[in-house]
Amino acid sequence: MTGQLIENVAQILLAGVMVGCIYGLMCIGLGLVFGVMKIINFAHGEFLMLGMYATYFFTMLLGVEFAGIWSPFVSALAVSPLLFVFGSAVYRATLGTVSQNRSLGEESRHSAQLVITLGLALILQSAALMLFGSQPHTVSTPLSASAWTLGPFLGEDVMLFVNKARAIVSLIAIVVAALVYLVLTRTTLGKSVRAAADDADAALYSGIDIRRVYRLTFGLGAAITALSGGLIASFHSFQPYVGLEFVVIMYAGVVLGGLGSVLGAFWGGFTIGLVQQLATLVLPQQLQNASIFIVFVLLLLLLPQGLFGRFAERT
Repeated sequence: MTGQLIENVAQILLAGVMVGCIYGLMCIGLGLVFGVMKIINFAHGEFLMLGMYATYFFTMLLGVEFAGIWSPFVSALAVSPLLFVFGSAVYRATLGTVSQNRSLGEESRHSAQLVITLGLALILQSAALMLFGSQPHTVSTPLSASAWTLGPFLGEDVMLFVNKARAIVSLIAIVVAALVYLVLTRTTLGKSVRAAADDADAALYSGIDIRRVYRLTFGLGAAITALSGGLIASFHSFQPYVGLEFVVIMYAGVVLGGLGSVLGAFWGGFTIGLVQQLATLVLPQQLQNASIFIVFVLLLLLLPQGLFGRFAERT
């Protein structure tokens, strides 16, 4: 009995780590937009949804002949540049126009941004419903139904099973998150983004093109979120309203990690994924998300600035 309990807990911890990695990448996409541009983007979940559908159709286009069982992961990586272009264009046509309108007060600009992103979310949801229907889809791969076996441990009592699709997804998420962190901390573009996040007016007077930085940041946030959606689609079904399921988790992870920190956003999402999976030990599935926000509130009571809000570099 003890061995079975240890195996169950270890299996859930392992699942929590893998889910937490992809949640962490997902939160980085929102953290860039929310932390740098101070925009509450209600449509961010729809970029996740678009990434799922784009990956689905790109996988069908590639077929098994091109990349075999790796097609879903190759497709998710391939569609992210398309969502970068789409996100940048959306920002330039909508939010960028409002953000640069100095005739509006700051409060009026924020209100306009909220209305625009809410309208964009509704438009994208309705368009996806008209084009793709309400039938749930998945990006099928044989890896989702197979696992690596680890063990036995503790004699012959404990065996661990690692789902292949989730393991690959978590590794891709870690690599992409590390690359984003390096870009933001080691490149000229990254320094411009961090300067704009700290003080947009000072960055503007220093010669930084704030419009370009914001446009690229919004596009990068959309691309990372779409990539996360494409990776999630390999083991999670989706439909046009799936963004609503994840957008609250994204905001919780960004706030929990500490506003303005890419590293914090990743660990905030990681924590939420871990808590969500551990909750299955004591709670029914319907209450898993409730457990997330219980832990979220408790942690913020102890650390009001988030896990990394006090000492982490701003993005």
